[in-house]
Amino acid sequence: MEVEILDAKSSKSLTKIPDLTSANTIGDIKHIFKNVGRCSEVRQSLRLEPKGKSLGDESTLSSLGVKNGGKLYFKDLGPQIGWTTVFLAEYAGPLLIYLFFYQRPAVVYGAAAYLEPRADVVKYACLCWSGHYLKRLLETMFIHRFSHATMPIRNLFKNCSYYWGFTAFVAYFVNHHLYTPPATSLQVNIGLAGFILCELGNFSIHVLLRNLRPAGSRERKIPYPSSNPLTAMFHFVSCPNYTYEFGAWLSFTVMTQCLPALLFAGAGFYQMAIWAIGKHKNYKKEFKNYPKGRKSILPFIL
Repeated sequence: MEVEILDAKSSKSLTKIPDLTSANTIGDIKHIFKNVGRCSEVRQSLRLEPKGKSLGDESTLSSLGVKNGGKLYFKDLGPQIGWTTVFLAEYAGPLLIYLFFYQRPAVVYGAAAYLEPRADVVKYACLCWSGHYLKRLLETMFIHRFSHATMPIRNLFKNCSYYWGFTAFVAYFVNHHLYTPPATSLQVNIGLAGFILCELGNFSIHVLLRNLRPAGSRERKIPYPSSNPLTAMFHFVSCPNYTYEFGAWLSFTVMTQCLPALLFAGAGFYQMAIWAIGKHKNYKKEFKNYPKGRKSILPFIL
């Protein structure tokens, strides 16, 4: 059978690929398309419609309903970069930036700032922020399994600007020598306990999701709680890792009583809610027996 590849923007015919069978996959076609002078596989997005969803490499022509003389639409995704590299850059920045504000107050605020005593909550905040991003770096290297190997390189600058910028914003206020801590140690302790609990919960969810997908595969299964009580959040939401992430930064805000931290938590929740709603819809669409009682990110609410 023969399949024609057209440009997704102009619908101009780019090439025709002959000698295919219904068992050939989108990955096979990408490899052939690369060999006829087009861009590498990771830059290729093949679709059934010009503005349709990118097709998975493992999808066969028969499963997609593509027959002899069928058409696929090509879009160049642009220069790509590995997800691991992106995450390492995103998370190393906040770790180093926050530590710079904490360790070198005289450089940021002036020589007098170095002599000012620091409240205990400032030290706790540094440990929490640093521990969170150190955890993320370790998870990137040893825990996460990515369904896609790369992402557009332009996203690296956008993502780093978000994480690095918010880190400087929060660190500037919390480490400032004029920073005013919460009035009671009880508030600080409640925030600190909440942060630690949510970090442990977030890590537990990441480990469970890793074990759900065999190495080297893109297999998808319905996630269910394990014997770890912190994974019980799966009874209530589809993306408990986002639930715990938001809970951690909300707890950090309670602990520090810092408006920039609240803005960071709010911005993060907004983006994670969008991702969670999308993933929740995909779960329900893909699995007919998906648990009906689950919400996307907030139990019983959203």
